[in-house]
Amino acid sequence: MTDRFRPGRHPHPYRRALAALLGAAACVPAFAAADPSGAPAATTAVAAVTPTPAQPFTPPAESALPDDEFGKTVKLGERIFMHTPEFAGKYVGNPLTCASCHLDAGRRADSSPMWGAYPLYPAYRIKNGHVNTFAERLQGCFRYSMNGKAPPNGDPILVALETYAYWLAQGAPIGGKLPGQGFPKLPPPAQKPDHARGAAVYAQHCALCHGADGQGQSSGGKTVFPPLWGARSFNWGAGMGDIRNAAGFIKANMPLGLGGTLTDQQAWDVATFMDSHERPQDPRFTGSVEATRARFHDNPDSMYGRTVNGRVLGAPGPRGRDHGSQRYTTMLEPL
Repeated sequence: MTDRFRPGRHPHPYRRALAALLGAAACVPAFAAADPSGAPAATTAVAAVTPTPAQPFTPPAESALPDDEFGKTVKLGERIFMHTPEFAGKYVGNPLTCASCHLDAGRRADSSPMWGAYPLYPAYRIKNGHVNTFAERLQGCFRYSMNGKAPPNGDPILVALETYAYWLAQGAPIGGKLPGQGFPKLPPPAQKPDHARGAAVYAQHCALCHGADGQGQSSGGKTVFPPLWGARSFNWGAGMGDIRNAAGFIKANMPLGLGGTLTDQQAWDVATFMDSHERPQDPRFTGSVEATRARFHDNPDSMYGRTVNGRVLGAPGPRGRDHGSQRYTTMLEPL
């Protein structure tokens, strides 16, 4: 991921750290080790996923961006997208950026690219029971994935992000299905997703970047690899807290630069492991974990309200504090 509209800068700490970590990863025989299921990884069949065609939709070339107020707003939107805590600090509650989940600055197929999302709105969403505009969809990302608060309609930050997504979607069919749109939908796993197998997959393929404790890594005061659970991660209301969404994203995109190398079963298992850790409370919390699960998480792909290692996930911690009470504080002044 690069800051596309600011050429000629000194190497970003993200790029330095990423190069070092990927270089280390290349030296680790991760895919020669035994698969947690007991079969050698080298001979484990990778289950078929509906492939994204070699030539999915291509967003406009950056050279086509006009040098006018519209173009400046697109550039601002891209910077907010890539450096969200820095440029939208008053609305975020963790160090994640939009690009933490929407890779390559929202351009990469199969990581819910903006060119695939923008043309689908307005749309009815089961999550909140009404027709959402694209702006409201973005507001939800701030509330849940960023564990923050939604920018109000018309806020320059929201307008810039909308404009950036609109720009990326130039030429895409309105309301149409595009290859690479959203996250891949994996078929049901052959075996029930397993926390212990997922822990082994995580240790082998994920911990190098995201840390054994799942808290990610930073360089130069900026997040390089995002925390996957705990007080600094997305909250229980986020889409990545749905195991099916997480498994599809992981299968297509992780480990970074090696997407498609995990089996479907490994993706399901490690997604289950990731989503079986505590994280900030769902902002829709009713005061009761049971009632909140029944109302918002009553599906097999949510671990909210389930018991893992003797603890009910989502339950308030000691002295009534939930796991979102340790609020992330941005280090830089917002716009």
